[in-house]
Amino acid sequence: MNEDQREQVRSNALYLRDVRPIDPDEIAEYIEGQPHPAVVRQVLREQSLNLGLVERDDGTFEPVSEDPVSPDFPGVESFPEPYGRKLEDLLVGEFGLGWPDGESGDELRGTIRRLKEDYFAQNPVAYDYRVALAYAIYHLPDYYAVAQYVLSELVERGLLSRKLRVLDVGAGVGGPALGLHDFYPDDSLVEYHAVEPSDAVDVFASMMEETRENFHTTTHRATAEEFSPDSEYDLVLFANVLSEVDDPETIVRKYLDYLADDGAMVAIAPADKNASIGLREVERRVADRTTVYSPTLRLWPDAEPSDRGWSFDVKPDFEIPAFQRRLDESDGRDESDDGGADERGDGEFVNVDVQYSHVILRTDRTRRREFTAERSRSAKMAEMERHVTERVNLVAVKLSHSLSDGGRNEVFKVGDGSEEVSHFAVLTKETALNRALREAEYGGLLSFEEVLVLWNEDENAYNLVVDEKTVVDRL
Repeated sequence: MNEDQREQVRSNALYLRDVRPIDPDEIAEYIEGQPHPAVVRQVLREQSLNLGLVERDDGTFEPVSEDPVSPDFPGVESFPEPYGRKLEDLLVGEFGLGWPDGESGDELRGTIRRLKEDYFAQNPVAYDYRVALAYAIYHLPDYYAVAQYVLSELVERGLLSRKLRVLDVGAGVGGPALGLHDFYPDDSLVEYHAVEPSDAVDVFASMMEETRENFHTTTHRATAEEFSPDSEYDLVLFANVLSEVDDPETIVRKYLDYLADDGAMVAIAPADKNASIGLREVERRVADRTTVYSPTLRLWPDAEPSDRGWSFDVKPDFEIPAFQRRLDESDGRDESDDGGADERGDGEFVNVDVQYSHVILRTDRTRRREFTAERSRSAKMAEMERHVTERVNLVAVKLSHSLSDGGRNEVFKVGDGSEEVSHFAVLTKETALNRALREAEYGGLLSFEEVLVLWNEDENAYNLVVDEKTVVDRL
């Protein structure tokens, strides 16, 4: 189809889009030379982003809805089988039908072990295609789940449009991309740009073959430092990548320049101490340009926290994917490379935990919970030293699940965005008036009345004792 014909398709689509569904069969009749409707359909697909059109199941096109994405999100119970089968197809293509067994199974398990060892030792990792496949076995499902839980915080306030431009910096093997794809409704229109310098981009591209027509993916094989965006994006995503670059603050500042005025930058990190604290450090360094949407809200004007900042969320485990189970329960498991016991089915190669640190940044001052603390009603954590042994009222964000580890009292990290050292709410006596502390979700905003302030010398932190005299409410 020549340029004149393509322009005729575009003109007809613009005319019909506000009249009725755009039918390629109908448009073909009005195009010079009457091209085959399949050719017209392909042109409409190519132009759908510019025209704002989504393809329907019946093959016609219509304008994408202007309604925001619905906040109805039930959670993630399993990794979809079609994606699992696609990954296994890639494994079979590389290693053969017996990929979990024999030398290939040993190689994949050894690679996963080395990936975990290098991560915790903070060593750089080089990703060739086989390493990327091993990485996908272990991490593709949990990254798929995490992305959806984080996105659900934005849809609560109707902040994600059905027409979305995404820039995924350090896209890896595609877990977050697949998660966003399944999180979004079928009648949405997504332009997804993935930046990935390693051979993982080949796994990513193959996995994206399972996405629907209205999910348009472009891959860019480049580092975060090298890539130069040519437009603005509604969502800029860093999924488990900021801890891997030399200068994360510079990277974040660079990509803030390409964030739409009403867009969101999402950064996700593993829940371990180093990665989580590192994420909070970056979050604080860019405070001059951003507002924290969630979870570590700043409740006091012009205040920034300076405590250690280790904070992460935990969601329910999902079902074990078949490919993880096959590798873990392979008959060929003998001794591990390091000489340790290698017991079949011991769960070493199963990863269904959903634990992560994250931050959502915006530049339009919008926050998940719109609240500003007042000195007349709340004690400020930055000034908690003056209140030791006193009972006070305060407001705080719940920043952990229970940390008690089987102890007598449940313990929760809390913060108000001004804290210089860590604060922990210690539930010593649960009542109907304070159980909101235990029941509130991670990131929930709470008010405390008559909480007892004590200094914990062992932890170099403040304990906020919640007992029978304390009232805790959700705000």
